Amino acid sequence: DKSPTSPVGGIFHRLSNLRKSAPRIKKRSMSKKLSFSFDKEEEITEIFQIKDTEIPSKPCSVSQIREYIKTDELKQAYVNLLSLRLDIQQKRGALEEGASDVDLVNKETDIRMLFDTLKNKIADIVRSSTLQSVNKELLAQVVTIVLEENKKSEMMLGWMEMWRNAVRDGVRDTLKKVHLDKPEQNTSWLAVHLGLLGKAVEDDLKRVKAELHSSYPKDFNVFETYVSCYNEVVEEHSKELLEKVTEAKDYYTLLDFIIHRYPSDLRTEQGAVKLEQDFLNKIKNAYFDRVMEDFKAALKNIIILERDEVWKTKKTPDRTDDGFLTSHVNMDICQLIASYSRQLIEIDENHGKLFVRFSLEELHQFHKRFEEEFRQHTRSLLTSDLLDLYLWVNYHITYINTFLLLKEQMQCYRESCLTEVVQLEKDVDEVTQRLRQTLMDHFKTDIKPYINGMMTKKWIKTDEDFTEVTSRIESYSGLCKSMRNPASQIFVNDVHYYVIKEYVAQLMKKKYSCKNTKNEEAADKMRTQWKELRKLFQEMGSSLDWLYPLGNYVSDIIGMENEKSIKDILHPLVSDYPDISKKQMSAVLYFRDNGFSLERHQVINQFNLIKRDTGNIIHERSFFIDMEVFCSFSLH
Repeated sequence: DKSPTSPVGGIFHRLSNLRKSAPRIKKRSMSKKLSFSFDKEEEITEIFQIKDTEIPSKPCSVSQIREYIKTDELKQAYVNLLSLRLDIQQKRGALEEGASDVDLVNKETDIRMLFDTLKNKIADIVRSSTLQSVNKELLAQVVTIVLEENKKSEMMLGWMEMWRNAVRDGVRDTLKKVHLDKPEQNTSWLAVHLGLLGKAVEDDLKRVKAELHSSYPKDFNVFETYVSCYNEVVEEHSKELLEKVTEAKDYYTLLDFIIHRYPSDLRTEQGAVKLEQDFLNKIKNAYFDRVMEDFKAALKNIIILERDEVWKTKKTPDRTDDGFLTSHVNMDICQLIASYSRQLIEIDENHGKLFVRFSLEELHQFHKRFEEEFRQHTRSLLTSDLLDLYLWVNYHITYINTFLLLKEQMQCYRESCLTEVVQLEKDVDEVTQRLRQTLMDHFKTDIKPYINGMMTKKWIKTDEDFTEVTSRIESYSGLCKSMRNPASQIFVNDVHYYVIKEYVAQLMKKKYSCKNTKNEEAADKMRTQWKELRKLFQEMGSSLDWLYPLGNYVSDIIGMENEKSIKDILHPLVSDYPDISKKQMSAVLYFRDNGFSLERHQVINQFNLIKRDTGNIIHERSFFIDMEVFCSFSLH
């Protein structure tokens, strides 16, 4: 056991330092309300003395001493015990060496039993001294006896340690009286209990300061002893409570009480027993592990909620005030991380930072699970029902926006968790790219039949297929306005690039070759359609301006009447699109064919010369490089 004045630190001391940084806790001035006062120190010293004249020359009977103890006449009991002790010592000294006296042995047994009874009585008085009004006269007798016995013993810790143990037992009695619900009876069982416990500790220490302090001499360090005992007992009690704790909120409540709400304004810097660091770390680590489990479960629940409340019910996605499709997923995740990390930081800054790092790592798996569940539960929307199809597209845009916002919102952790944020950015880029690509694949499938109908005899006569293509582009144009940048810009550019490439690619398939003056008619149609496509993509905000001249070059080549005019177009064509091949150029000329194969041969020769001269020029863009030509064309 430690001395009541042991200078080790404690909960009171350590937690007070932590609370200095917590503005929400108002610290009261202990020096004004609860300062020590020893103005009556000399008077107290006089009271706490036994004069030799008070010890009777002949002790009363054992039964009478026992009665004195029973009726709280402790001083009378004690002075008679002192008299009995002297009597025994004198008789023992008078015996010859080796002699024995049965009556003396019985008296020695009696005095041991009487002192044990007195000790127990004193312990009971000390133990209950804060639970009821203090009988100062009786307490003075207790203090007198303890001091006197310590004077007579070389083992100073005997009676003082008994007194301290009695104080600690009284503290235990106080805490046992604090109401405690079972967790299944009240979800706030721990918060309620600790609130009552803190009040009980505070009230008890105030009573010690106001009523007990003046009854003890300075050497007892009575207030510090009570503080020290409360530290010990509260730690014991906390260990018992910890066995009942299973939820994060209760771990937080226990730690918050220990660190922030324990009534440290009622203790002094001296005499506080330090809470075992291993025990405190045990609670912190258990809290951290519980929070991580809850966070993982919350991420799973986010997916479940989207599945049950959105995808299965075909709920229309919400929109922001500026028209973007949105979900609650990103905000739910942000709030989870912010809330948990804030609470952890209040308890331990390092644990708070560690949680942010681990939560960002956990999002790596979340993206994969979310995408898998999303695809599985929205696949059924890909039907002939236009409303279902429209919803399917909107869902993809919604989650593209959601993850883009999540990426943006996680930037606040970039400085402290650079590696994890960089990985999250990579994950978000990948998942949004896959969602965009899914939309793009659907768009391609949707317009493919109509694009394949171009550069044919039917195409020259009717705009039916082209109208279907532009109608679908316009539909996606409206949808793109609901998609956030940079995904929207990338998607618009992808659509633009694909449509133009497929449009030109139809010339490579030898589906039709103009005869007579049909080439002029085809060129006019191509020029008109190209202007319409250009207008559409400009309205959509495409940044691929370099694609626009191609339609003019191709339509001019197809519509030209003589060789020289075509040769004049070859230079800017090859300059702007240097990856165009001889076969691809031949395919364009084949579509234009008006029966002059020799002229076509001369154009190709000129094309080859231009390509040779520009062969070493490095161009940052490609268009024709992977465009397949489906047949070889005769140049004669």
